[in-house]
Amino acid sequence: MILNDLKVIDASSVLAGPSVGSYFAELGAQVIKIEHPEHADVTRSWKLPSEDATGSISAYFSSINYQKDYLKLDLKRKSDYSQFLELIKDADILITNFKRGDDLKLNILDQTLHGINPALIIGKINGYGNNSDRVAYDLILQAETGFMSMNGTPDSGPVKMPVAMIDILAAHHLKEALLIGLLERSKTGKGTSVSVSLYDAALSSLANQASNYLMEGHIPQRIGSLHPNIAPYGELFDTLDNATITFAIGSNAHFNKLCSVLNISELTLDSRFQNNQERVKNRTRLQELLQNQIKTRTSVDVLNKLHTLHVPAGKVKGLKEVLETSKAQKLIRKETIDGIETSRITSVVFK
Repeated sequence: MILNDLKVIDASSVLAGPSVGSYFAELGAQVIKIEHPEHADVTRSWKLPSEDATGSISAYFSSINYQKDYLKLDLKRKSDYSQFLELIKDADILITNFKRGDDLKLNILDQTLHGINPALIIGKINGYGNNSDRVAYDLILQAETGFMSMNGTPDSGPVKMPVAMIDILAAHHLKEALLIGLLERSKTGKGTSVSVSLYDAALSSLANQASNYLMEGHIPQRIGSLHPNIAPYGELFDTLDNATITFAIGSNAHFNKLCSVLNISELTLDSRFQNNQERVKNRTRLQELLQNQIKTRTSVDVLNKLHTLHVPAGKVKGLKEVLETSKAQKLIRKETIDGIETSRITSVVFK
């Protein structure tokens, strides 16, 4: 593996930091996860009702802890602290998500660690920036950075995303920063310290929604899976075989092909649907007209024809259907942890 010679100390917990550790482990690095002897990673206890209540791990914990060595250390104990510093001496990367001030309490300030190992790259994840001591959980970040206000339907009220998306985004930012740190060190021989906040990661991911507001003062409303700038995009359609399909019609060419497949090419001449902006204005009526045709056809028929024409379209699938496909099976990584067979999706998908 490409990072066989890399040694990573993962002193983080929950999702963002540990997922970064798993990423490096999958690339061949030796990753040592450090947990407090009495207060282990809390996600070990985040169990589904069906999981073994007496087991030491959970499916949640397993999802972002892979190919790691586990070590219990209380850095407030002199012997454990000394053992930690021994690990630091030849480590390449340290990952943490301690609260503000904990680095001082535990005597693991950057200057202390770089005094022991000048080449060490320190990666930190926090909630609201280096100067905040607020406890940060993904749900609260989704609430406070606009995501929940946009997500859902007019009837549902604000809805969080079904995965800890802000944690995942922050983890990707930290991976990038650490890789840049490794590149920089290859030129200078010196380590560095980088940090990412969940808050900044969330805001940076608002993308077009942020620009819609910054440029046009547009405040997004809860519109389900619909796209504020494109139509038809995210509308859901029921087929003859009781499947649900959706389209991402990003251009007039896509729309013309869709109408051709459904034998309603006359819609392309209708002034209400001739360009994307008009389709957005008249999307409700357009959905009705499309649904009238789609309900008479099977999902396989519609989707196969659209795929042949390179029109973005897909079936809304449940997780069981997704994970039992051959493509998904190739991305599953298994490992026995504490005698328990665990599974997770790989964190390395580049080819």
